[in-house]
Amino acid sequence: MRFNSLILACAFFFLSHATLQFPLQAQSATKAKASVSESGREVRSIVQSGHLDDLRWPVFSDVRTDADEFYRSGSYSPVWIIRGKTSSRARQMIELLLQANEEGLIPDDYDGPRWAQRLSHIEVPHSTQDDARFDVALTVCAMRYFSAIRVGRINPKHLQFGLDVEHKRLDLARFLRQVMTSSRELKAEAAAIEPPFSGYKQTRQALLRYEQLAGESNEAQLPQPPGIVFPSGPYDGIRKLASFLRLVGDLPLDAVVSPEAKTYDEPLVSAVKRFQLRHGIPADGYLTVDTVDQMNVPLSKRVEQISLVLERYRWVRYNFSSPPVVVNLPEFRLYAFERGGRVGLTMKVNIGDEYDFQTPVFENAIRYLVFRPYWNVPPRILREEVIPAIEHDRNYVKESDMEVTSSDGKNIAGGVVSDSVLQGIRSGRLLLRQRPGPDNAMGLVKIMFPNQHHVYLHDTPADTDLFSQGQHALSHGCIHLEHPAELAAWLLREQPGWSLERTQQAMQAGKDNVTVMLTKPVPILIYYVTAVVQPDGSVNFYRDIYGHDAALEKALAKGYPYPR
Repeated sequence: MRFNSLILACAFFFLSHATLQFPLQAQSATKAKASVSESGREVRSIVQSGHLDDLRWPVFSDVRTDADEFYRSGSYSPVWIIRGKTSSRARQMIELLLQANEEGLIPDDYDGPRWAQRLSHIEVPHSTQDDARFDVALTVCAMRYFSAIRVGRINPKHLQFGLDVEHKRLDLARFLRQVMTSSRELKAEAAAIEPPFSGYKQTRQALLRYEQLAGESNEAQLPQPPGIVFPSGPYDGIRKLASFLRLVGDLPLDAVVSPEAKTYDEPLVSAVKRFQLRHGIPADGYLTVDTVDQMNVPLSKRVEQISLVLERYRWVRYNFSSPPVVVNLPEFRLYAFERGGRVGLTMKVNIGDEYDFQTPVFENAIRYLVFRPYWNVPPRILREEVIPAIEHDRNYVKESDMEVTSSDGKNIAGGVVSDSVLQGIRSGRLLLRQRPGPDNAMGLVKIMFPNQHHVYLHDTPADTDLFSQGQHALSHGCIHLEHPAELAAWLLREQPGWSLERTQQAMQAGKDNVTVMLTKPVPILIYYVTAVVQPDGSVNFYRDIYGHDAALEKALAKGYPYPR
């Protein structure tokens, strides 16, 4: 992932200085003037109605205002048709729409199957009404397409994601005028407004590869093993297994596997390990039910999965104030980026459980760290877990090394909880916190980006191991770090005196509850993509742990107009 603002800056400069003109219409003859006027009235009528039956998605309330502004400055004259013929720009635009699948979009959403007939109809004698309908259809589809590759089709806030796309929305009327007059190829115009990240381009290439693989695959299902097939064990699906692993690149093309083989052995074991690594499965080489289930996911489904990644890339802020920290929830991994897009640090993370405490998707900025922190019990955990525990055992506060405080932090009680104190906790008048130390729920450091969700990055208690087991969704919503000291040192690396050694000392033997402000906030993006392209072009796929892929697919299936 690269955070290269140069492309975007150049694009905005070009947009703001472009000559905004419509193609000149022939107006030398009285008959031509009458024709333009008649078609203009038809264009205006269609645009202002916000509805055109010819379209795959006929209601275009999503771009009606933009389309009206686009046509109004040209007296509503058609712009894609000149003297009754489609312009070269119109044909280029249609070609771009027909290739929408290359961007993870659906050509049919932009009237893909309809353009051939429309073009044929325009080439024979036709009415000015036909000109108007063709022109508006192309304008609506073009606006939808350019908006889709710029900010996505669905506003992420509609899916309860705390991401802002408003700051980078296109002025569609202005942009389309620029497109009409530019000498650049339309593909170049589109590329200038796409996400400027290398990861986006790599994901798009992976999409094309998996579309090809899906076309080559016969989607034959592998037989489920009766239990676990260990190396040298019998398996009836050896031939199908070898064919599948070769297709997806986990088994080398020159690897020799007899088509008559019935024993699961090398080189298939090594190929299965590679497949397991790419799918978030323990890479033990055992042919398990879970492993075979992942192999039986249709490659067409993988194409859809990659397409959703492209959609989510378009929701990301194109320009960060400084290189960000990114947490990809389905991958259970954190990336800390350096300038130039290089990954400076990466580690495993543990996130909120998938049922009751899902970690939210949002963007923010890391502002400070707290060494040897208190844990201030969040309202939901207090209400649902801690208060019932106190009601059951009045010694719970003492045994958990907690203390009851007033709203200004004054210690009220730390032993047996009385009825009056319990009532104060229930009402919210009194608060509860856990004292600093290695057994604190936050561990020995927490990394703060104040937010409404009460979510932060932090250490884990000394007696808790969250990273040697396969499941990494066990928290109450916060994000546990595999290497908290390393991330703390990375965040403080430009502040004098802060080395990894000093960070570790502050955690292990420093004063309690010490806050260290960052001299410059560091952007943080908590994100959700279930397919990640690796440097070698292979793709790692992860489980849709929170169901966000399913929710996005359902929303996209409704078609235009999408919520903006």
